[in-house]
Amino acid sequence: MKPHNAMYIAGRWTPAATPDTLPVVNPADERVIAHVPAGTAADVDAAVRAARAALRAWAATPQADRAERIAAVRDGLAARRDEIAGTVAAELGAPLPFAEAVHAGVPIAVAGSYAELAAAYPFEEKVGNSTVYAEPVGVVGAITPWNYPLHQIVAKVAPALAAGCTVVLKPAEDTPLTAQLFAEVVHEAGVPAGVFNLVTGRGPVAGQALAEHDGVDLVSFTGSTAVGRKIGAIAGAAVKRVALELGGKSANVILPTADLARAVNVGVANVMANSGQTCSAWTRMLVHTSRYDEAVELAARAAAKYGDRIGPVVSARQRDRVRGYILQGVEEGARLVAGGPEAPRERGYYVSPTVFADVTPDMTIAQEEIFGPVLTLLRYADEAEAETIANGTAYGLAGAVWAGDDAEAEAFARRLDTGQVDINGGAFNPLAPFGGYKQSGVGRELGRHGLAEYLQTKSLQF
Repeated sequence: MKPHNAMYIAGRWTPAATPDTLPVVNPADERVIAHVPAGTAADVDAAVRAARAALRAWAATPQADRAERIAAVRDGLAARRDEIAGTVAAELGAPLPFAEAVHAGVPIAVAGSYAELAAAYPFEEKVGNSTVYAEPVGVVGAITPWNYPLHQIVAKVAPALAAGCTVVLKPAEDTPLTAQLFAEVVHEAGVPAGVFNLVTGRGPVAGQALAEHDGVDLVSFTGSTAVGRKIGAIAGAAVKRVALELGGKSANVILPTADLARAVNVGVANVMANSGQTCSAWTRMLVHTSRYDEAVELAARAAAKYGDRIGPVVSARQRDRVRGYILQGVEEGARLVAGGPEAPRERGYYVSPTVFADVTPDMTIAQEEIFGPVLTLLRYADEAEAETIANGTAYGLAGAVWAGDDAEAEAFARRLDTGQVDINGGAFNPLAPFGGYKQSGVGRELGRHGLAEYLQTKSLQF
């Protein structure tokens, strides 16, 4: 097993520049389960230099060979699926069945999709008397969050490798063990030295150093809008490409013709998944006034079933942040119909599944991303008001629309200012582009659109 104070740089586990480490805490019982290096600018510099040294050869590697390496990464993830699930369960606190199905399962599917795209993507085309080439943008600095630690890594690294880019990854400091496991898989898959590199550390130190480094051509960041703005400013000053997947406050619009019980139950499940730590969660449920009271009762009943089924939030700081929003909701006049700010367990960073009724669009809990198991229900009088409320936040990441038939729901969904909308419970599609409007970010992940983020174009005229 690798030493805990090591980075994966240039194809090997390399001692960190400093002996300083970060503790990794199991949020379910508050125990320290590991330590990882607290990377510095010197570690980031070594990783970027390794990535740049490997860039030209990897970019020139035939598509089929790059696809073969990504397929080997997929197979490695599949072979270690149980280990991945256990690691995520330990450092994030996700219940093991959810960790197995989602935290381990989805990245395997995404890696597989990019193995296929790497082989089939049209990297050149004829346009009149020109040949247009899609070329790798260069060295990618990937900064990933803690809420879906492996999925967010794969959603950045796999398309970057498919495009011919090399990567330096800085994972979230709360969930670095999954990233170390991923580095082991990459190494075992035979990805050439320097093509993928891992530096663990604090965001304001290692993350900022990566964003600022002159040797990085594109910064791909997933996290809060506040940090995304800082990274955008850093990149803008250097005329550097960015891809930013940021916050959300998504609306779940239930039209009067919808199957109310199904829409509410699925909506509650969506918010409670991953302990509410999902940027695309439908945290605002919009219900017509004629069915509002029934929806409130259904939502409160559904939320009560999740009391013993969801895991903790990731940290004490996150727990206190979520509870602060719950208290603010009560202070601003929202009606608590399930859950509340009280700790449901003596140990661990748990938050009770919480539902608010009588929420108005101007309330803080209806405008700001809480990132916890908290659902707000808002009423509307007609579709025009529902549209105004749904579009009435700074975010535009995801959403849902429910109606008696798909055509009615689609017509309303087309009016939403958001990057992705599920129609009547539409299933997750790993090939569909994911990303937001407004303050929810810049760029797209997943599928062909996700691969295109890591490409630049060159035309030759004949």
